[in-house]
Amino acid sequence: MAPKLIQNLRLLAPLGGVHRYLAGAAGPSSSAAGGRTASGRCVQRRGCWKLRTEGGTRSVTTVVRGGSFAASSYVGLHRDSELRFRLTQLHPPSAEEERGFRRALETCSASPQVLKLLRSVEVLSDTMAAASLHRVADLEREGAALRDPSVLETDTIRALCYQLEQDSERLTEAGLVSALHACARLFLDPRSTLMERLLSESQRRLIRGRMAVGELCTLGQAVLATEGPGSGTLEQAMAQIQKQEPGQWSLADLVAVYRLLEGCVGEEGKHRDLLNAMHTHAVTVTSRMDPAAVSGVLSCLVALNQTQAMPLVISLCKQAVRHVAHFSDEELNRVLRALIHFGHSDHYFVEAMEKHVPAAAFTAHPETVATVAQFFGHRGILSPAVFDAVAGSFVYRADGYSTSQIARQIAAFGKLGYLPPNASQLFRKVETVLQTRFSQFQPRTLLDLLHACVLVQRFPVNHVAKVFSSYFLQQLQGEDVRTERAVLAQLTQLYMTVKLECPSYEGPQLLPKYRVKSFLMSSRSLESPVDQQLYNSVKAGLVDLFGARSFFGSKVLTPYCYTLDVEVKLDEDGYVLPASQTSDVHKRIALCIDGQKRFTTNVRQLLGKEVIKQRHLQLLGYEVVQIPFYEFEELNSRRSVVEYLHQKIFPHTFRLSW
Repeated sequence: MAPKLIQNLRLLAPLGGVHRYLAGAAGPSSSAAGGRTASGRCVQRRGCWKLRTEGGTRSVTTVVRGGSFAASSYVGLHRDSELRFRLTQLHPPSAEEERGFRRALETCSASPQVLKLLRSVEVLSDTMAAASLHRVADLEREGAALRDPSVLETDTIRALCYQLEQDSERLTEAGLVSALHACARLFLDPRSTLMERLLSESQRRLIRGRMAVGELCTLGQAVLATEGPGSGTLEQAMAQIQKQEPGQWSLADLVAVYRLLEGCVGEEGKHRDLLNAMHTHAVTVTSRMDPAAVSGVLSCLVALNQTQAMPLVISLCKQAVRHVAHFSDEELNRVLRALIHFGHSDHYFVEAMEKHVPAAAFTAHPETVATVAQFFGHRGILSPAVFDAVAGSFVYRADGYSTSQIARQIAAFGKLGYLPPNASQLFRKVETVLQTRFSQFQPRTLLDLLHACVLVQRFPVNHVAKVFSSYFLQQLQGEDVRTERAVLAQLTQLYMTVKLECPSYEGPQLLPKYRVKSFLMSSRSLESPVDQQLYNSVKAGLVDLFGARSFFGSKVLTPYCYTLDVEVKLDEDGYVLPASQTSDVHKRIALCIDGQKRFTTNVRQLLGKEVIKQRHLQLLGYEVVQIPFYEFEELNSRRSVVEYLHQKIFPHTFRLSW
């Protein structure tokens, strides 16, 4: 990670200029002005004031702008600069003043506002100075770079950084490590004098072993950014953290350790005992966690794949219900991604989202909207309130969405088999996006999007034809030399769809080598396996109905890739034929024994992949008979089961008694 820190700005050269200026200012001409005697307990060192006590030199913890205590005690950038910073203990800011300053920082929406705020305060502590640098990082960071690196060349920032460099030994532990972390977040050169002095002083104090847990975490974050997870300083900090009991930590310290461990992905095995102890303690304090803490801990659990921490995930999800309306877009993203990762959802959380999303869909970040749709789709939750809002937002905002965000939203509609009231507008917009941005889609992203469209009977035929071209298929294979079977299954079903449902299609054919023989797979299957318990109950009823097991087939793979739960064959006169007979078959009946997993989780609507299966089977000549779990479970006797099956399969004939 260190090379990233070098690319934007190296403060070493600018600060060197400041060094030279100050060296000249500290010559004999200025020594007279420097002066307090020992009785005044003040001496001047390198242009800064130290306040002495009987026990020696006391740490100086604040930075003061303007209103110089002594004419020679400021740090100047150049001779005509109006900005001065110096350290003092005479008039440190009160706790309320510091809280007020931090609140003012949070209201700053641009770096110039932060600089203006810095120039307006009379007293600035080292932690306030570090907080200012953090706020600039918050506003300027974009990926691995700053939007406007020139902000670091402003007089205000240079003076602040120079003072932190010169007085690193006098900073508090909290101010020191926070300043180091802020500089790392601003991508300052790790080899600059400022960074080297802050880091060496932090290491010196780390060895002394007096840093609090929160300070150790801040130091750990800083060295993670500059040196990576293999840093020796990070190992020392983690060793000191592990010696402490998580049950004694404050909530802020607990969250800080989680965030530090999130950066140590790949080394969680070293900290297994610590993590387990943290999980146990975290469950007891989740009710006091704010939105940032809830999202931060969940993000860590995902990064470290803490599947054994499901009690904590459930507890955090309950706490998230209270914060749904207060999460930032990024925080809500983290929460939803975690719930997707752990496969968990809470009824009350869903209700809170149903209230929040319709109001936020048109203003939320596109990634947030896409993640919301992905969450509801992944959990199989059909919420018209949410999806109608997502669809409305898509129509007006799709031009600003990335191709991945577009595909994930439409994929959710396809998976749940849901068409919103504005379906015509929605898919007209999809068509427009495909026409204007087709080349921007990655092959698999495009395939996912087109496959989702056909699940809900929307057929962008012109674009499907491009998917079957040799050029596209080569691109698809280029992503993975051994194309996944699930991808080939999507291609096969897409091809079947245009052949069965788009008779006017005259585009390229899908070559046999790209087709699969069965849509039933262990993962990412295009059809759901039958519920075994429900199947056994239906099978027993069919034996009673037909008089023998030989009159129906089970789990029959058709030539069309679909697997039938039960197949019944009839001759021309309507008599049931043995399942093994292949001649004189006039009619085939496909029984779809639909268990709970074939429906959305909250309403009785078949998933998109089950709807297209039944639709295709009908187009292929099968008579489809659906046996949903909620009907079958109401049958409480053997006789009622037989009568139910007879009515389903032979609704217009009388049943014979065997």
